[in-house]
Amino acid sequence: MIEIIVLSLYALSLTCIMAYCLMEVSLALRYWRYKKQESDRPLPQLKSTQNNEELPFVTVQLPVFNEMYVVERLIDAIAAFDYPKDRFEIQVLDDSTDETIEISRAKVAEYEAEGYQISLHHRTDRSGYKAGALQAATKDAKGDFIAIFDADFIPKSNFLLQTMYYFTDPKVGVVQTRWEHLNKNYSLLTKVQAFFLDAHFTIEQTGRNVSGYFINFNGTAGVWRKATIEDAGGWQADTLTEDLDLSYRAQLKGWQFKYIEEIGSPSELPADMRAFKSQQFRWIKGGAETAKKLIPSIARAELPVRTKLNAFSHLLSSSVYIIIFLTLFLSVPLLLVKNMFIETEYIHYGSLFFISNLAVAFVYYISTYYREQERKNRFLYFLYMLPMFLIITMGLSLHNALAALRGYWGEQTPFIRTPKFNLLDNKDNWKNKKYTHKKVDWLTLLEGAVALYFLSAIFYSIWIMDLTLTPIFLLAFLGFIATFSYSIRHTKMSN
Repeated sequence: MIEIIVLSLYALSLTCIMAYCLMEVSLALRYWRYKKQESDRPLPQLKSTQNNEELPFVTVQLPVFNEMYVVERLIDAIAAFDYPKDRFEIQVLDDSTDETIEISRAKVAEYEAEGYQISLHHRTDRSGYKAGALQAATKDAKGDFIAIFDADFIPKSNFLLQTMYYFTDPKVGVVQTRWEHLNKNYSLLTKVQAFFLDAHFTIEQTGRNVSGYFINFNGTAGVWRKATIEDAGGWQADTLTEDLDLSYRAQLKGWQFKYIEEIGSPSELPADMRAFKSQQFRWIKGGAETAKKLIPSIARAELPVRTKLNAFSHLLSSSVYIIIFLTLFLSVPLLLVKNMFIETEYIHYGSLFFISNLAVAFVYYISTYYREQERKNRFLYFLYMLPMFLIITMGLSLHNALAALRGYWGEQTPFIRTPKFNLLDNKDNWKNKKYTHKKVDWLTLLEGAVALYFLSAIFYSIWIMDLTLTPIFLLAFLGFIATFSYSIRHTKMSN
């Protein structure tokens, strides 16, 4: 009986992974066709004229919490917008409990003296976290449009002129731009992050947008029509991904979203594995919470079947990590079952695994091809980064699976922001700075134990001379030992 359960769960897990990967391939194909049809016309933007009243008035909101290393550069970048000073205001939403608040206060006073419409909004209770800060400040916003930037971003000076052009269509409720990476080449960890984020901001966002599917505001580097926020029910703090939640509620109301891949917004990637994990936890758990909250509404909505299917795939993407970890974990008992209980061939399982990996490779090759055009050796870079990405993804599967399960379970957890340290090149470092994690947590130790689990499986498969699943064991071992080692090393660097 046990062997049937193991085989069935393994086959089901591989089938689910393959189905998700094929959905991603469909987006990659749609993106590829779109790029082939796209002309090289210049990106349109509004014109700054002598009669500034023709330009929309914009409120720029900067939600900040304990970001002493980057808050100054953020405010400086917003003040440098080539948008008339009398046509935008800056709201610094600083709920900090450390010296960040004094840095923000000094910067606000500096630019206020220069004639900027800038204000500091400081809450002492931090209720609702980022969503609470945005909701409270939006009530006081003078602009009909609201641009939002997290603390680690350095938007370009023409951001407003470029994005506001698209709001000439009254049906457009949000304009989202692509994230660029200030410290992409800082380390292998930041390269891997850039590799998979580029696929999201290339394949997924563009593919969904041009196909007429729902997309999401990414929490930053975008602009909302204020009426859209209000019509959709405002910012709500019952999930950790208030951006994804509001995005879907707005699109269910009929508002259109516009994703502009050609407008890049530079930001800083977390260089610390523990900080990266905290970011992943928030995104994965919040995605699961949002899926639980909104999938019933999407199922009842009058939408095309293909739009609903893509929305389900998008919102349930957090569950992929549960399935990945289950597949990896079951691969060891599968080997035991085959050699102790029943005779079975791996050909069917291997074909599912091969198709899934081929699909992943196709998606990330298309992303690399278009995002790395300045590289002369794009294909070699892709061949190097793909296995690194797969290894880190496998290593994070337990952490992210638990985050998704906690989201579906409904456990309440605080909004933990991802600390940034103003890392612009390899000479900058975050060693011994504030906001780093000082202690090894129990999950890191569990990841080390899982690494030993797969190492044992490698030795066992060699001992019985059945190497069919050994490549999977090897990738899983490398993933978990990398995640464990990075976490231990970076914790030591923090002390």
